[in-house]
Amino acid sequence: MTAPGNEEDAMTRRWIEHWDPEDDEFWDTTGKRVARRNLWFSVFSEHIGFSIWTLWSVVVLFMGPAYGFSAADKFLLVSTPTVVGAVMRIPYTFAIARFGGRNWTVISALLLLIPTVLTAIVLHPGTSLGTFLLMAALGGVGGGNFASSMTNINTFYPERHKGWALGLNAGGGNLGVAVIQLVGLLVIGTAGATAPRLVLYIYLPLIVIAATCAALFMDNLASVRGDTKAMREVVRYGHTWVMSLLYVGTFGSFIGYSFAFGLVLQNQFGRTPLQAAAVTFLGPLLGSLSRPIGGWLSDRIGGGRVTFATFGAMALATVVLVLASSTDSLATFTAAFIVLFVLTGVGNGSTYKMIPSIFQVKARAAIQAGADEATELRNARRLSGALIGLAGALGALGGLFINLAFRQSFATAHSGVPAFVGFLDFYAVCVGVTWFGYLRKPAVRAQVALAGAEV
Repeated sequence: MTAPGNEEDAMTRRWIEHWDPEDDEFWDTTGKRVARRNLWFSVFSEHIGFSIWTLWSVVVLFMGPAYGFSAADKFLLVSTPTVVGAVMRIPYTFAIARFGGRNWTVISALLLLIPTVLTAIVLHPGTSLGTFLLMAALGGVGGGNFASSMTNINTFYPERHKGWALGLNAGGGNLGVAVIQLVGLLVIGTAGATAPRLVLYIYLPLIVIAATCAALFMDNLASVRGDTKAMREVVRYGHTWVMSLLYVGTFGSFIGYSFAFGLVLQNQFGRTPLQAAAVTFLGPLLGSLSRPIGGWLSDRIGGGRVTFATFGAMALATVVLVLASSTDSLATFTAAFIVLFVLTGVGNGSTYKMIPSIFQVKARAAIQAGADEATELRNARRLSGALIGLAGALGALGGLFINLAFRQSFATAHSGVPAFVGFLDFYAVCVGVTWFGYLRKPAVRAQVALAGAEV
């Protein structure tokens, strides 16, 4: 490890010049320790980012009649940070190559102070819907943290450990959704539904701590510095768009349901804010915890197989939701929704395991044809990092579609059933795409880029 550059510049102190995680000796003696340290602090920062991104799934529970907003208005409020967060994931992916993983983690954490402070100022009855929409949009920056964090951690770990590492990184970040909803529950249960600012006051010092820890304990990798061309290269691959579609189905479902779950319980089953908050955190919590399991399973039996089975199970859970909605069975509905959350987490882990595997297969094929091994493996890491960022951005848009579908469904049918039927159709498409692209024997054996046995 070296520290080139101006020592007075706190943003250029910690640069690692040599990084070769595929070298077993390097990994065992040096790489593993450094990678784990960066992973844990990346998880912490990403966790806080997710909490601020999904802040409005909690805030809307505090918005009683005094605010004067309809159910459609509230679904619009939770949709806004979803789309902004999805868009922000593209530049956040580039930011790792431009600024370095550690440096950008510090910057992205500090940016969370803007929506948190401003929302605390305007959060009271009488504020216009337009102002709240602006605050929700600013909160969308938290959604970008996921892309930069995943792209960064992808470069630290060897192929054989990426399923676990990426699953843990993403799962720990996803837990931010459940934690802020749990904080909201505690605030509603203790201070009442008129004290939403307490949630923001709790997170202000946590944001500062996350930025400080990143500055003190994380590193930048010189090998990825300045590489801003990977995104332009990766869009030429057909797998880029296939994997993005699958990630829309897994992560898009997770984040969309995380924003909407409480509102659906309130509008379809007449739950109070406290009753809704007492349940809503369970789904994101279990969905986050199951994400590393999806990566772990994929390391062992293949990401394609796990993803295929997961989408099939998600379709079945959605059928149960439709039946429970039609019969007004709150217990069955809640149980099926939580199972669906768990499955989205497993699918999130398995799809992200598939991404680096695809490029590793292509790299191995090039190496066997005589290409330089170090160059091909480095290229595989940079392309998989770019695809992780792009798929993360497009996948997050699935959350927008889910909330818009719920908004339209409740506006026209006063029920979530039409929306669930649409989700069921989409999951069926994902089952077919996964099988056709990654599990058919012709795809496995005849096309290197469709190496289903490896993914």
